[in-house]
Amino acid sequence: MSDLNRRHLLQTAAVTGAALSAGLGTADAMAAPKLDTLSDIFPKDDLAPRERTLIDFDWKFHFGHASDIYKDFRFGAAQATHAKQGANVASCLGADYDDSGWRTLNLPHDWAVELPFDPHADYIPETVREHHPPSDHGYKPIGRDFLETSIGWYRKIVPVSTADKGKRLWIEFDGVFRDAVIIFNGFILKRHESGYTSFNVNITDFINTDDKPNVLVVRVDATQGEGWFYEGAGIYRHVWLVKAHAVHIPQWGVCVRGSADGTVELFTRVYNSTDTAVTVTVKPVATGKDGKVHSLPVLSATTIPPHSHRTIEQKLVIGAPVLWDIDNPHLYRLSSEVQIDGQTIDKAITYFGLRDIRFDAEKGFFLNGKHVKLKGTNNHQDHAGVGSAIPDALQLWRLQQLNDMGNNAYRCSHNPPTPEVLMACDRLGIVVIDETRKMSSSEDGLYQLEAMIVRDRNHASVILWSICNEEPMQGTDRGVAVAKTMKALCKRLDPTRPVTVALDNSYDKGIKDVVDVLGFNYRHNIMEKFHADYPHIPILGTETGSTVSTRGEYVTDAAKSFVRAYDTEHPWWASTAEAYWPLFDEKPFIAGAFIWTGFDYRGEPTPYNRWPAISSQFGILDTCGFPKDNYYYYRAWWKAEPLLHLFPHWNWEGREGETIPVWVHSNLDEVELFVNGKSAGRKPVVKNRHLEWDVVYQPGKIQAFGYKGGKVVMKQTRETAGPAAKLVLTADRATLKGDGTDMAILKVEAFDAKGRAVPKADHLVTFSVSGPGAVIGVGNGNPVSHEADKASQRKLFNGLAQAIVQTDRKAGAITVTASAEGLRAGSVKLTAG
Repeated sequence: MSDLNRRHLLQTAAVTGAALSAGLGTADAMAAPKLDTLSDIFPKDDLAPRERTLIDFDWKFHFGHASDIYKDFRFGAAQATHAKQGANVASCLGADYDDSGWRTLNLPHDWAVELPFDPHADYIPETVREHHPPSDHGYKPIGRDFLETSIGWYRKIVPVSTADKGKRLWIEFDGVFRDAVIIFNGFILKRHESGYTSFNVNITDFINTDDKPNVLVVRVDATQGEGWFYEGAGIYRHVWLVKAHAVHIPQWGVCVRGSADGTVELFTRVYNSTDTAVTVTVKPVATGKDGKVHSLPVLSATTIPPHSHRTIEQKLVIGAPVLWDIDNPHLYRLSSEVQIDGQTIDKAITYFGLRDIRFDAEKGFFLNGKHVKLKGTNNHQDHAGVGSAIPDALQLWRLQQLNDMGNNAYRCSHNPPTPEVLMACDRLGIVVIDETRKMSSSEDGLYQLEAMIVRDRNHASVILWSICNEEPMQGTDRGVAVAKTMKALCKRLDPTRPVTVALDNSYDKGIKDVVDVLGFNYRHNIMEKFHADYPHIPILGTETGSTVSTRGEYVTDAAKSFVRAYDTEHPWWASTAEAYWPLFDEKPFIAGAFIWTGFDYRGEPTPYNRWPAISSQFGILDTCGFPKDNYYYYRAWWKAEPLLHLFPHWNWEGREGETIPVWVHSNLDEVELFVNGKSAGRKPVVKNRHLEWDVVYQPGKIQAFGYKGGKVVMKQTRETAGPAAKLVLTADRATLKGDGTDMAILKVEAFDAKGRAVPKADHLVTFSVSGPGAVIGVGNGNPVSHEADKASQRKLFNGLAQAIVQTDRKAGAITVTASAEGLRAGSVKLTAG
């Protein structure tokens, strides 16, 4: 035992400023991410002569009604709704319909997140619904009990001109939740029930090419759900208008199968929508990041009969290929041009990577022949302030928070993700388990599976197709039959990837023998025995951990629905991080782990599955993406970079003289704790474990000194803060695109007069914006907060809150100010260019 003396102070002189200044909720909690430009992650390629236009802007929206046809724009009022096409459908379809009373908005849009919370007072637990109570969906007034807020109507004038006559036109929907009826110029063109599969609608024969407007109307029915978690409601992903030649490549019409040796098999489907046969060639050109072009010296012609299609198979060889890897996620850009008599009439762009994947039952996962331990997370599409309608830049930001922790894998739970998630994973080097929503060999179940695979099979990041998550039939003969049919479809559409399932029981029977890789949801205690009994089956943890905790809370308070943020609390079926990860890290036959979950999410409010709790507390980050303390446990053992994280805060007013557990997460050699200048002991760091001291609280400060090679290399301090005096507002980046889609993630934090973070501050903060931008959502990570997400104000929760500011469609300077009564305001300047 020693005092904090000159020796320690001198040793810290060489420590980096960032390490020295790190404080709870400040530098170590949400450092600005190392953003690639959005155009690098989400490229906007020139597809000429094809046109693909984002039509997310200037939609009209109005609620319908789930039972009153007159409040639902007379949809279905006439039994002849489907009798004569283009007539008797609804009252809001015509170009002359007055929609001035409708709300104008941009997509993506989730109307559920805009609704107030509802306790569902008439809910009767004894009914069949007890298995999926209203808490599962975050207590939003959506469903068959809420007739006035479960149907939404959207209207949009689609930009079509006389020049488009003779082309093929279709509209691509990346995702609508759910049960969408697509009506164009008064004609019902499609009903699409799945809330998670992307789809398109051919409008070619229904366009007006005179001066009449082309009116797209979408009726969305969210009365029924597909999951047991918050799912949102509305057109919550992008919508695109495509104009192509009558001879063209359809959506997802290019399939690329590349090998690590540089061999690339190409399958290009070409449609001929004309009345005569055509002879075409497909010219593929692949380009790497080095600019080197790879093409075919000779192109073969193919004749396509009228109103038919052909799949053209080609083989391209890339010399000295650069492989896609977690550390170097290299992508090739494939341009596929359809030519007639040497003239390019259509073009598609596809990005792909060359890599080799392999699951070994004894040694785990291999990427390009190199063993890789999968260190992943599960995530739903949900974020504070915006719900399921997550902008592209926010999708990227969320992935980067996980990446900064050492995360190298992502499971799409429990549905196909928005395309931008996979685009970002491709470019960040994150491998993906892509999961279909429905385990079923019914026509619809197989449609959903096919839609996922055909859309996503060119993504280098995708390494597994998942066909099941904790299904009742997983251990039955029926489950075996269904799984075999689904696997056969997977292999027909994509023979290059293995198929997996995520089970929570029946590991010794049922579908375990059908799939290529078996996923364990929790139950890590039986994995060694399973491997001994079935040594030929590769295994991984598809859901692991599930420590529940409330950011910034260190005493469990069931009355407040708060759980202490040490790695100690978990549901009965799950475990803490330290209970499973040492085993996974030690055993090579366990391919890896996917934490449940990366982020807190609305619904499933575990461990308090009752009002007023409205979100889960499984996350290693809260609903805003503010890290909880367990984030640093994983950061310590999933990344090689040195880490030192000390917690809790040191504001325990009223508990003087009581013992407070003090923890440290670190991957250094040793850590010494000082309490008000006196050493509380120096302890060796044990791999995959935390360090802990029991400290009698007195105001002042605690300090952790981290040693490497006998020298202090990192230091962290928690100091008793005074009353909040000012707000500090920071942004993840300052330069944005003035395109109406880009955005900045802003963190506001309370500090005292001496610049110390105030860990329990709960002031109401108001955000104001000047310039071409607006606040599109706010949050604070509080799992019981019923404040509005769509607002310009939010209370701090344990010292922090978040605002998401999106640009308008113009350039200019943006100033955002955060203010609270009695505190000095904080501001940040952004530039939209």
